[in-house]
Amino acid sequence: MPNNKKPTALRVLEGNPGKRPLPQNEPKPAPIMPDCPTWFDAEAKKFWATYGPKLHSIGLLTEVDGPAFAAICERYSLYVRCVRRLKSKGLIMKTESGYEQQRPEVSIAKNALADVKSFLTEFGMTPAARSRIDLKVDEKEIDEMEQLLSRK
Repeated sequence: MPNNKKPTALRVLEGNPGKRPLPQNEPKPAPIMPDCPTWFDAEAKKFWATYGPKLHSIGLLTEVDGPAFAAICERYSLYVRCVRRLKSKGLIMKTESGYEQQRPEVSIAKNALADVKSFLTEFGMTPAARSRIDLKVDEKEIDEMEQLLSRK
């Protein structure tokens, strides 16, 4: 049975909309950006380089989240490779007996995209997940900035 519990960091970014107490004894991994896997292809490396630092900067990618984020990158890369092949070869192929059928890449791409969506939701990277995020600004920081700006 899948665990659909939302990560605490994501609940905090959303402003804890359910107002349930936040876990006090939850493990807090070191906020270290994991290294990009060396075995990635170019598309997976590009995804990692584009989104990894952004997730890390808001506390959603730590040293222990690397494998889950690597899975997103790898599945996204697989999806892109399948789409490129389908664009060049078409959606339909002929079998040896002359029967027309859907290329295997159609199903592979569909499954890879479903996996990507599932992982993206875990990291708060879909429009719906993002719409629930309410970045709270520290009132003290605002007051200090206003004082600095109002000085002559």
